[in-house]
Amino acid sequence: MSDNNKKAGRPAADWPKVRSGPLMAGGILIGAGTLLALAGLAVAGAHVAAATRAWMEELETPPGELARLRWEQAKTAAAAGAATWRGHPNARVRLARRASSASGSASG
Repeated sequence: MSDNNKKAGRPAADWPKVRSGPLMAGGILIGAGTLLALAGLAVAGAHVAAATRAWMEELETPPGELARLRWEQAKTAAAAGAATWRGHPNARVRLARRASSASGSASG
C-alpha cells in the first residue's frame, strides 16, 4: 500500500494540511470571548448580590429570625401532637396474638 502512495505522489498519512494562522486566530477569539463572558458574569452577579442585600434590609423580619421562629413553631406543634397521640385512648390498646389461631393455621 505504501508503494501505491509513493507512486501517486501522496504522503504516507492522508491527513489534511492545516495552517496554523486560522487556528491561532480561532484560539485567540475563543479566549477573548471567554474573558468577556466572565466579565459579564461578574457584573451581573455583583448586581444580583447587591439587589438581594438591599431587599433583605427592607424586610421587617430578617430571614434568620424568621427561620428561628418557624423552627420553634414546628417543635411546639410536634410536641403537642406527640402528647395528644400518647394520651389518646387507642394508644393504650396493644395487639396480642392468639395462641389458638397460630397453632390452628399450622395444622390446617
